[in-house]
Amino acid sequence: MANATPASIGRANAGGSEDALFLKVFAGEVLTSFERASVTQGADMVRTISNGKSASFPVMGRTTAAYHTPGAEITGTDVNHNEKVILINDLLVSSAFLSNLEEAKNHWDVRSAYSTEIGRALAFVKDKHILQVIGLASQASANVSDSGYGAGTTVTNTDIANATDATSANGFIAALFDAATALDNNYVPKDGRICFLDPTMYYKLSNATNAINVDFRGEGSIATGQVQKIAGIELRPMPHFVKDDVGTSDVDAGSATQGGSTPQSVNLTNYEGLVCHPSAVGTVKLLDLAVESEYDIRRQGTLMVAKYAMGHGVLRPEAAVGIKEA
Repeated sequence: MANATPASIGRANAGGSEDALFLKVFAGEVLTSFERASVTQGADMVRTISNGKSASFPVMGRTTAAYHTPGAEITGTDVNHNEKVILINDLLVSSAFLSNLEEAKNHWDVRSAYSTEIGRALAFVKDKHILQVIGLASQASANVSDSGYGAGTTVTNTDIANATDATSANGFIAALFDAATALDNNYVPKDGRICFLDPTMYYKLSNATNAINVDFRGEGSIATGQVQKIAGIELRPMPHFVKDDVGTSDVDAGSATQGGSTPQSVNLTNYEGLVCHPSAVGTVKLLDLAVESEYDIRRQGTLMVAKYAMGHGVLRPEAAVGIKEA
């Protein structure tokens, strides 16, 4: 009787490495998990560089208009300029080592689970860094002087800390309208405004009549536990908001770079929300999300690593608002 020929499900065209195709699946799962887990996607301006340790973002002020005097020479109006240099953080990695024996004994697909967790781990750190930079922007002075551009804004509302959910939610709603007013006064576009907040506050808003009642043209419902927008600002709850377990700000958040510096470090104690337009924060990508996997014959297992090298910095402080309780 002839021997059966096993299907080469992991080989490319039945040749090469026995798990060549499996690695691509793993890489795709990591990327998918990263994109799904990242709450701050689209909340920043992204620039990709091929080499170097930093990138410069040009920042230009506003010009003016004036009535022309007949016969007078038009010589042009000066416009203030500045730049914002954003440094690349160190290489951020998330990894897992899978023993051949342990994987063989297991009765479920452990690689798929690890790929999900690796993608989430990288996304959580990216989210926290961008949130921190939004906080920095809300506390920063104007990047361009004498041009009509403003500084960041901090809105404080005493009702947010109220023990009553309804009063607390109403305080946050009032703060969102104050934030929208501040952005309008700074000529920040209405499209793309986002508020990142703690899930606890988000669900208080989901139960607030004036946030979801259709008579007030509210967008959302108690049944779904969702509130789409308030004051034209999209709401995005995230469990890894900028607080640690004791309720104070997590000011370093693992953002150390070369030399031990923490460029994203910010004090966000008592902050309940961060509102921004994508123009507030810039992200520089040196190495986009990539996945590597290698079998180690000495250790009889496979090492899987996902990594990226990015940096984040403040671009337009006037496009960021911090919301805090008194």
